[in-house]
Amino acid sequence: MSAALRRHPRFISLEGGEGAGKTTALNAIRAALQARGHEVVLTREPGGTPLAERIRALILTPDAEVANEPLSAEAELLLVFAARAQHVRQQIEPALARGGYVLSDRFTDSSYAYQGGGRGLDPAWIADLERRAVGLQPGLTLLLDVDVAVGRARASGRDLGPDRIESEQDDFFQRVRAVFRDRATDDPARFQLIDASQDQAGVAAQVVAAVTAYLSKEGGNG
Repeated sequence: MSAALRRHPRFISLEGGEGAGKTTALNAIRAALQARGHEVVLTREPGGTPLAERIRALILTPDAEVANEPLSAEAELLLVFAARAQHVRQQIEPALARGGYVLSDRFTDSSYAYQGGGRGLDPAWIADLERRAVGLQPGLTLLLDVDVAVGRARASGRDLGPDRIESEQDDFFQRVRAVFRDRATDDPARFQLIDASQDQAGVAAQVVAAVTAYLSKEGGNG
């Protein structure tokens, strides 16, 4: 496909580190959009289609047959983009084409943060994959930012145990957070930084306000 990126105004992503509260925020945004009469497709990455969900499981919770084989950073990145390419073609683009809003828990910014910042892979390689395999960016990205120690303490309270990436050390997540924040600084037209240190109700109110302002700015899309 063409190695060009396009931003779609009805595509909204949420990003952030562990324990940032994305699930509550996503549900609040979906309710706000549906109240305006919009179709909303709520999805996630890696995942979003049956095949992409299989890839997600391979990355995050590998089965016993491969669990003891270390997954290289390069293989991790390529698997994430394989899932993303499938997700875009089979889920995201069809929903946008029929006039719906797509609300995604993570998108390509997470690759820059986790595989670029966390794993140390070349961001130029990630950018090339983004152009060639994805070709699409959200019109709005909400970055739920929280101190790593606070976010990890929240995440440790979940019923489920940590997955392969959640099991990384604090310095990994500090690098992830730094890249997220740098990307938000470098692209203020797309990013809205959300203070996720507050309680869930406060975060939900802040993200809904940000989306409402975005819809007003976009005019006909709201």
